[in-house]
Amino acid sequence: MAIELYRDKTHACLMFTDLMEEDGQAVQCNQFLIVDHGTGAIIDPGGNLAFNELFMGMTRHFPPQKLSYVIASHADPDIIASLDRWMTSTKASLVISRVWERFAPHFTKVGKTEDRVIGVPDSGARLPLGQSELILLPAHFMHSEGNFHFYDPISRILFTGDLAVSMTSGAEARKPVVNVQAHIPRMDAFHRRYMVSNKILRLWTKMARQLDVQMLVPQHGAPIMGKRAVEDFYCWIENLECGIDVFNESNYQIPGAYIDPVTRQIRAAPLAAMTEAS
Repeated sequence: MAIELYRDKTHACLMFTDLMEEDGQAVQCNQFLIVDHGTGAIIDPGGNLAFNELFMGMTRHFPPQKLSYVIASHADPDIIASLDRWMTSTKASLVISRVWERFAPHFTKVGKTEDRVIGVPDSGARLPLGQSELILLPAHFMHSEGNFHFYDPISRILFTGDLAVSMTSGAEARKPVVNVQAHIPRMDAFHRRYMVSNKILRLWTKMARQLDVQMLVPQHGAPIMGKRAVEDFYCWIENLECGIDVFNESNYQIPGAYIDPVTRQIRAAPLAAMTEAS
């Protein structure tokens, strides 16, 4: 389903959520369509599981032949595994970090991305869209080596990829969050593991505070809405220990556990040894 995050006479931001069957095998993802004066961009279009429903959903709001960009925060499969189908069904260019511009073609058939990739430098850039622009903000190591967030100055929405993610789905993923403190338990474990370090979070927060942000919208889970909630998120994330801050020698030991290929469970001993013991 499409949720209107913002709309005026010439500009719209839509969020598509729960396009995949809820079978528990794939993480919940959000996809986004931004349109300005008849020119469109898809942000983080997702994998093949989401393509059909996203493409059909987009056609109800915007003609695919006018899509100018497929924009990817980074190159994970839940971000652009459907790239081949977008390159086939539209004339859009892929906008992605220069770190990933020669890896992205691995998602497509030979030649599909030729002269259709815009590699973004580490310092970011401003991308014209209709009569407006999107600001491509550096967000490296949050969690990807080459990573960008996308600020829309018209709606004052900051699309944050894997930052501000919450482990929610269904109705919870569609309802904007205004109480960040109550929301932290849904975000904490993900950010401690997937964000690389507190240093990066502090640098990002210092940059983000210079923008007029009304809403933070991640690729997984619920948006964070309102000036107070956005500032509360900044205060939480800039003090979070994560990634290399919390890993130590105990995380780097030669493993002794075994994977049972039948049950796909982790066992303390080889299956043969356990069978003999029984």
